[in-house]
Amino acid sequence: MQQPKIKVTDAFWQQYRHLVKDVMIPYQWSVINDDATVEIEQENANSYKATEKSHAIQNLKIAAGRESGDFYGFWFQDSDVYKWLEAVAYALRYQPDQQLQQIADDLVDLISQAQEPDGYLDTFFQLQAPQEKFQHISFGHELYCMGHYIEAGIAYFETTGNTLALTIATKMADCINTHFGPQPDKLHGYPGHPEVELALAKLADTTNDQRYRDLAAYLINQRGQQSPNFFAEQNAKNKNKQLDLPFPDQTDPADRYFQNDRPIRELDHAEGHAVRMTYLLTGMAHVARQTQDDDLLATCQRLWRDIVDKQMYVTGGIGATVAGEAFTYDYDLPNDTMYCETCASCAMVFFAKQMLANEPDGDYADVMERELYNGTISGMSLDAQHFFYVNPLEVDPQASAQDPTKSHVKVQRPAWFGCACCPPNLARLIASVDQYIYTIKDDTIYSNQFIANHADFGDGLQINQSGNYPWSGQISYQVSVESALTFAFALRIPAWSQENFTVKLNGHPVNGTLKRGYLFLNQTWSGTTTIEVDLDLSVRTVRADQHVTADLGKIAVQRGPVVYCAEETDNGKNLAWLSLPVQPDFQVHSANQGLAVPNLKTITTNATKLVTSSNQTSTALYTSDTAPRSRQNQQVTLIPYFAWANRQAGEMRVWLDQD
Repeated sequence: MQQPKIKVTDAFWQQYRHLVKDVMIPYQWSVINDDATVEIEQENANSYKATEKSHAIQNLKIAAGRESGDFYGFWFQDSDVYKWLEAVAYALRYQPDQQLQQIADDLVDLISQAQEPDGYLDTFFQLQAPQEKFQHISFGHELYCMGHYIEAGIAYFETTGNTLALTIATKMADCINTHFGPQPDKLHGYPGHPEVELALAKLADTTNDQRYRDLAAYLINQRGQQSPNFFAEQNAKNKNKQLDLPFPDQTDPADRYFQNDRPIRELDHAEGHAVRMTYLLTGMAHVARQTQDDDLLATCQRLWRDIVDKQMYVTGGIGATVAGEAFTYDYDLPNDTMYCETCASCAMVFFAKQMLANEPDGDYADVMERELYNGTISGMSLDAQHFFYVNPLEVDPQASAQDPTKSHVKVQRPAWFGCACCPPNLARLIASVDQYIYTIKDDTIYSNQFIANHADFGDGLQINQSGNYPWSGQISYQVSVESALTFAFALRIPAWSQENFTVKLNGHPVNGTLKRGYLFLNQTWSGTTTIEVDLDLSVRTVRADQHVTADLGKIAVQRGPVVYCAEETDNGKNLAWLSLPVQPDFQVHSANQGLAVPNLKTITTNATKLVTSSNQTSTALYTSDTAPRSRQNQQVTLIPYFAWANRQAGEMRVWLDQD
């Protein structure tokens, strides 16, 4: 059974995919070409100084010899271009566009001209410090950037047949293989920012070249070896060199930030920079499957459980602190100072996909769903031209403006960033969302996501999935075969609906036991078979584990996979004064509150709100007054979290107090 050709017909995701193709891709192209007039914001008060422009395409033109000038921007700026190209590759599959394809073809030609004969390509080092290639691996980002191109090159080749795109990728991989490995004359290291590992695993699948798989495995297994630590060794060699390189000081080269304080297989806790960690885990899970490495897979399983059970927000966000954009410790999930980078949520989707390919389990697909409908798409505005780097669960405009520790928490999405990793990352995820719907393993088709689609699996097998998810829990499948086929079709039943759901096969109820979150329909299929699924989309409240002290006495509101929040626009100021009753009376409405999302559902409920006493005369900050505070009844309106910050700037909260 082959991987299916999928056409997404889902109203919710069609809107986002058309925004990517028709708005985000042209907009981002204009930004990386320095054609757009945008204000590029500093990520936070302690981050690197904001740049005035992208200059990413111009850097490539200078490296290719087409233009003269100096490198400009962050040293990892090349990756913005490569993720843009990958998004284009996926978008062309569902909306062909000859003009856009010609632009992309020309870009591939430019990248080829910028690439050096040995396959090396990193415009920062080529233009700023050519003598220092691969000498600053901890922060240099060369392998990170080349990894992103390898992913883009594969995707563009598979979409358009452009062989040059794939040739650039294989030349890059060959260059890395020449410089890194266990041989005495090679560098015994690994990237400071993981990414190339997952890219090399993909390239091995595409080319069937075992060298790339072996190289990915080497980079993973070498990480954290301490005899001596690779980063410390390189830093010691370079400490006396007078280079004007903009890398931050690295005081501890064997650092949790880099996930290299010990061999990766010894980790029992997700640590350090959240995107680095999850990119690394994505590559590890892929390589574990390619090499049938059960121990490596067990490491992935252990760290998955640590993230999901102890370090993930209800929206799917990960990364609890702005310091290092990192994980901290178990149950440390502050709502107003967290990080929850958009890239990290995208990476959790990538990781979940690889874990599903290893061992289909509804938990992986549940988390993938949480990310898709909450933690990822919250990173873009509904006009597709403004973006969040950080996705908070609680916002106070005054705190963001005046508290330096909350300066990374934006009240509205900026038009662009100096470090612009998130916008193109989100674009490539949305454009490729069809890749996350099904998993095929051991003659079983696993239906992971309820995204309406038409899928052709070959051999005369087609599946049409329809519905109005996530606003309706009624999903229908039509399984059609030209001649009788025997296989299992496994339906994911989300954890939030497992106590109340129905499945019918040709109108007859199906009674079965869920296995790892799936209901298996194992039979010989003939003609056309109709499957009807009805999930429970009742509004429900969610509590956090009591160890999450930030959420004690609070509840979050969900409907199906969608997490909801309260905004000042609908509910007035001082959202912290609101309190929901023990048994809220939720009402679901089709009114979209001025948000341009088809079929969007909003929720209202009864609540109370603290009021300031009209006869209060004391101006003391603290008093001994024990009189009960006055509260008044108020209706609260909740909107999907992914849609917040699309109207007036103001407060926002996901977690609300409960009486």
